[in-house]
Amino acid sequence: SPIDSRLKQIALIAFTAGTLAAPALAQQAPQNPLIDYGGYLRIASQTQPVRAQRLLSLTAFKANAAKTGALVLDARSAQAFEEGHMAGAVNLPLPDFTAASLAAIIGNNPDRPIFIYCNNNFTNNVRPVPTKIVRVALNIQTFINLRAYGYNNVWELGEAVDLTNPAVGWVGTRSPVTQFVDGPAGKVSREGKWLPEQGSNLRQSD
Repeated sequence: SPIDSRLKQIALIAFTAGTLAAPALAQQAPQNPLIDYGGYLRIASQTQPVRAQRLLSLTAFKANAAKTGALVLDARSAQAFEEGHMAGAVNLPLPDFTAASLAAIIGNNPDRPIFIYCNNNFTNNVRPVPTKIVRVALNIQTFINLRAYGYNNVWELGEAVDLTNPAVGWVGTRSPVTQFVDGPAGKVSREGKWLPEQGSNLRQSD
């Protein structure tokens, strides 16, 4: 019928217009000179074999981080750092990385040994270290960023460890609980959970 033919013509025109518009939109995509995705992929590729040789056990990480001149850098958020971090670490959140902010923390020696860790170094999966997607773990981003800014002497905690292990040396406003606490239904196990350091009703486990 004439109506059906007209509807088919309208549909064909709409389809053709949409097909032609897509490449046009792609061609008009703005080019931002302050973002270089290809450069990121290159530095990431170059970092991969280097990082593979810089993964340390907890024992080696702690021993080397304790040496004169070493720096333990925690790139998590300021709030997460305040709630808990490795003793002796300094905090500079990854989104705050700039040439100036890194120089202020690291100093004027680009070869200074820098030791990094992140949420995914801990198996507990509790605040303030909830486990992140492994493909985008913070250590990966931190390692790449440090090298991009010219800091090549980077070392990473290569293990996933229990946060309550005394060897970790965790400090902050929240503490890992390995004892039992009194709950509404009696004694409740809270191993691996978090309670404020002040005012908690911890008791030694039986």
